[in-house]
Amino acid sequence: MTKLTRRGAICALGAGAASLALPAFAAWPERPIKIIVSFPAGGASDIVARVLGEQLARKLGQPVVIDNRPGAGGSVGGLAVVGAPADGYTLLMANSTPLSIGPFALDKQPYDPVEGFTHIAMVGTAPCVVMANPQTPIKTMADIEKQAKATGRLDFGSGGPASIGHIYGELMRKDMKAELVHVPYRGGAPMTTDLIAGTIPLGIDVLTAFVPYFKAGQIRPIAVTSKTRSALVPDVPTVEEAGYPKLVLENFFGLSGPAKLPADVVARLNTATNEVLQDADFKKKMAELGIATLATSAAGFTSFVREQVTQLAPVVKGSGVKL
Repeated sequence: MTKLTRRGAICALGAGAASLALPAFAAWPERPIKIIVSFPAGGASDIVARVLGEQLARKLGQPVVIDNRPGAGGSVGGLAVVGAPADGYTLLMANSTPLSIGPFALDKQPYDPVEGFTHIAMVGTAPCVVMANPQTPIKTMADIEKQAKATGRLDFGSGGPASIGHIYGELMRKDMKAELVHVPYRGGAPMTTDLIAGTIPLGIDVLTAFVPYFKAGQIRPIAVTSKTRSALVPDVPTVEEAGYPKLVLENFFGLSGPAKLPADVVARLNTATNEVLQDADFKKKMAELGIATLATSAAGFTSFVREQVTQLAPVVKGSGVKL
């Protein structure tokens, strides 16, 4: 029988402890993962989260549960993630509302949208669209600036205070140095009704829902806010093509978690998400929502969020909107 020395026993114990620790560390995820959506069920963020969650569940071997937590400009959902343990079991369906807009429209900023999270992976981007009632003479972005300056005021509608359409209109007002006045609605549907009726001359919202109205000639698309043209409306120019490069803005969708998530969890989630983005069926479903998928590293997604927050935070604060 081999004699076990004291030193050998210590080494054996250490090796045993390591062998016990390693499988536990590598076992993530050991239970269901929750993705918090900061909007009610049925909207674009909810659909993206459910389609993504279904695919991630297959790759990670655990159920992915969707938890809708709307309210306070997305900050209710954001706070739920900020305050969760950094263990990879509570994630956020990140987008512009809870990160770049909502926190800055509250009396007290509830969290740091960059440092308060671990930004894991981009899913994709969807542009807004600037549109006009077809009875107006407005056909280009330059027409908007010209008319607003000539008349001293030009109204635009959005889906509500602090919506991305509202904040984009404020960004236009700042860049054009023209008096564009926000007309808030309780959702995109009533805004659409008034835009078609000519009650308001302009509307700004996420592109997807408006394509049928463009095809029917009920609303005139002026420009999309992305860097490249949208496959949904390939004949509509971008704001950059229209001569307004500072007005490029893309509503994004991504996966974030609490600050200081373990690096291995971030790496596994990023890899799994990027694999999902290569799936043809997933791409098709995103395209139907007007979302162009975009694979990034965790660092790349963090930089994207930081740049958008830097762009929009002063605009939201300057607008005076409060939620």
